[in-house]
Amino acid sequence: MADRYSRPSVGGRRATGESGRSGRSVRMPQTNPRRPRSTGASYGRASKTAPSNAGGRSGRGASPTIRSVRVGDVGRSGRAGSMNAAYRSYMQRFVKIGIALLVVVAVLFGLYLSPLFGITNVTVTGVSHITATAMAELAAVPVDSTLLRVDTAGIKSRLLTNAWVKDVAVKRVLPSTLELAITEREVAAIVQVPSEDGGSTRNWAIASDGIWLMDIPDQGSDEAANVSSQVYADAESALKITNVPYGVSPQVGSACTDESVLNALSIVSGMTTSLKERVASVNVSGVDNTVLTLDDGVQIAFGDDESIRDKERICLELLEQHAGSISYINVRTPDRPTWRSL
Repeated sequence: MADRYSRPSVGGRRATGESGRSGRSVRMPQTNPRRPRSTGASYGRASKTAPSNAGGRSGRGASPTIRSVRVGDVGRSGRAGSMNAAYRSYMQRFVKIGIALLVVVAVLFGLYLSPLFGITNVTVTGVSHITATAMAELAAVPVDSTLLRVDTAGIKSRLLTNAWVKDVAVKRVLPSTLELAITEREVAAIVQVPSEDGGSTRNWAIASDGIWLMDIPDQGSDEAANVSSQVYADAESALKITNVPYGVSPQVGSACTDESVLNALSIVSGMTTSLKERVASVNVSGVDNTVLTLDDGVQIAFGDDESIRDKERICLELLEQHAGSISYINVRTPDRPTWRSL
């Protein structure tokens, strides 16, 4: 009976501490066989902390290590990769273009130095008062020139030294022709320039821009043999400027500086009606005394080149009103014109 009463009951067993003290009861911790013991205070919830992996080896059932990465770092990494790829692509294109340019330059340089496209023919167009042969000689194209190496600026500069040449275009015609397209000045008038002693006159051709073209030799003379027939044809039909003041000294290719001659050219070139075609000669003893002579002998005291249109209109009206009976018109002062009948 004693043994039965001294057996501890299940769940309420008394134990004796290690210190040997007896009589004090200790409650044994309760275990749940269905849940593993937690090493920390979880307050009833399972711990989220994964067990440490000693020695770097994962045991059976161990959770993998989790590392955190910020979203911004991922974006920057992607952009950096794209930029590097774009840069490499750009550099590859740049290198290819550079190589292509070097090849082109090398080919062009080789062609420039080679005798390919050598000039074997020089043609001259647009000339009537000067000969094509004279222009080709003046151009002085070097024998070893090619269409690629020819000095077109130098050729043009040499051709412009001729008074008849107003402009020139140097054209390359493959495979071996150089074309000189000349634009000539036209004869605007023949100026009767007095000699130094005043005993005779010389006929000088002058262009509309006031450039002295040439001293026209008398037909049949030795000098006339080298002059184009077109010069004499133009001289016969051109306007005549007479009674030029003493002291005018023309030079081939130079610009006229005499005001009376320039005034006469300005008047005739400024006309826009049929009156212009009827002017046969201009007396230029002075700017204010400039007198036009028509093909029927009517004289017009025109004066300076001011109000050309008004003066021209008045002359045409008077010529129409007094057709066949008028011999002289004075329009130096357009507001007060006068006229004289035959």
